[in-house]
This record gives sequence, structure tokens and C-alpha cells, in this order.
Amino acid sequence: MPSLKDLRGRINSVKSTRKITQAMKMVAAAKLRRAQSQAEQARPYAERMERMLASLGASVAGSPDAPKLLVGTGQDKVHLLVVITADRGLAGPFNTNVGRFARARIRALEAEGKTVKVLSVGRKGAAYLKREFPRHIVGEISFMGKKRIGFEDAQEVADRITAMLEAGEFDACSLIYNRFQSVITQIATEQRLIPAPLPEAKSEAANGAQALYEYEPAEEQILATLLPRNLAIQVYRALLENNAGFYGSQMNAMDNATRNAGEMINKLTLNYNRTRQANITKELIEIISGAEAV
Repeated sequence: MPSLKDLRGRINSVKSTRKITQAMKMVAAAKLRRAQSQAEQARPYAERMERMLASLGASVAGSPDAPKLLVGTGQDKVHLLVVITADRGLAGPFNTNVGRFARARIRALEAEGKTVKVLSVGRKGAAYLKREFPRHIVGEISFMGKKRIGFEDAQEVADRITAMLEAGEFDACSLIYNRFQSVITQIATEQRLIPAPLPEAKSEAANGAQALYEYEPAEEQILATLLPRNLAIQVYRALLENNAGFYGSQMNAMDNATRNAGEMINKLTLNYNRTRQANITKELIEIISGAEAV
């Protein structure tokens, strides 16, 4: 049975922990508002850019001179997975969910006979995947120490992907990240980047005659400028979604930790009071017994 001194020490220790979790919860809640706003504002632009390039690229996808960012290398043997996680923990299952999703995707691709490479963005994703797939990781990018994710960070990731594509290191590329849905829900998502997703062919009978557009300058010139920018924009959206999801998950995790610490303090305090009362009762019994013996 622990002594009163041990119980007091445990109570004080848990109280200190509760102060830390409360502070972390408040910080995460403050940062979440800004991160959520950035993620929600980035969605319409990124989605419209993706649809526009898909429509524009459909007319040149069959050309032998089509950009690699649009059609890839023409093969489907080597897949690059860009796995985006956080650089920090204490966020519940946030990083683990992405890691499990990526692990399942790697196994599925290998079962199809594909070669898989992983570009890890975030320290936690690299640490998770290294346990089982250390040889698959071809690069690690971390933004540890940065107060705010900027477009230049997404451009760094996009430049790395483009350089690998030009070097012929992969045939297809996909993003894996946590998409922010609500404060308590983040969904592990896979988004294909290369080859760019093109609209499915639809019959004119079902949809009527399709409008024809003329572009100035030519489609190839427009794509040469917009495709690299679109790649950076899609990566930037994923980083913002992941950042908002991290703070939401961390806020919930710290809220749960604070409540658990409060419950533990109540239990320890009750145990302390019972032990103290038992000691007082024991001392009274000893005093009374000694007095009666005299």
C-alpha cells in the first residue's frame, strides 16, 4: 500500500501533467482555426485547377509529345507514394492512420507486381514506414521548426517529384495524406498526381454535342506552364489539409488526456483521504488502547 507521501507526489505529478495538456489543448485550438481556414480556402482553387487541366489535357493526352507531368512515362511499373504526415506526435492516431493506409497501399501495389518507392514528408511517417519498408524510402523531407507551412514548402516537394520524374525514377505518383473533414474526423486519402486524372469519355448520345474550344497560345504551351504549378498547388493543398487535421487531432488528444488526468487525480485524492483516515483511526485506537492499559 503506498504511503501518504507517495500519494501526494503522484497527485502533484498528475496535476502538473494536466496543466501541460490543458496548455497544449489551448495552443492547438488557437492554431486550428487558422489552419482550418487556410485548408478550406485552398480547396476551391485546387479543385478548379485540377478540373481545368484535366479538360485541357484530354485533347493532348494522346500526343507523343505530351508532357510527362500529364501522361507520365507511358508505363506502370514503378509507383512513387508521397506520404505526408506531421513532424510531431501527441496527436492521437493521426500519424498512425496515414502510416497504416500507406502500408496497405504498398502491399497492394507489390501484390500486383509493381515496384514501390516512398517519398516521406514529415518525420513521423518516415519513422513509421522504416520499421517495415526501410528500402522503399528514397527521400525524406521535414519542415520541423517552421512556424507556418508556406507555398515555398510545397514547391520544394513538387520540385523533388519533378526531378525524380525527369530522371526516370518512377512511372506514376500519388499523394497520401489526411484530409481534414471536421475537428474530430480526418480521412486518410490517396490522390493521383502523375499521370494526371483525365475526364472519362462520355458518349455524345447521352450528353449531347460537346463544345469545342480554341486556345491561344496552343494547349502544349499552356500545359507547360500550368502543369508544374498545378503539381505544387495539389501538394500545397495536401499540406494544408494535413496541418489542419493534425491540430484538430492534437486538440482532441489533449482534451482526452486532460479529462483522464482529472479522473486520475480524483481517484488518487480519494485513495489519499482513505489512507489518511485509516492512519488517523489506527493512531486513535493505539492511543485509546494504551490509555486503557494504564
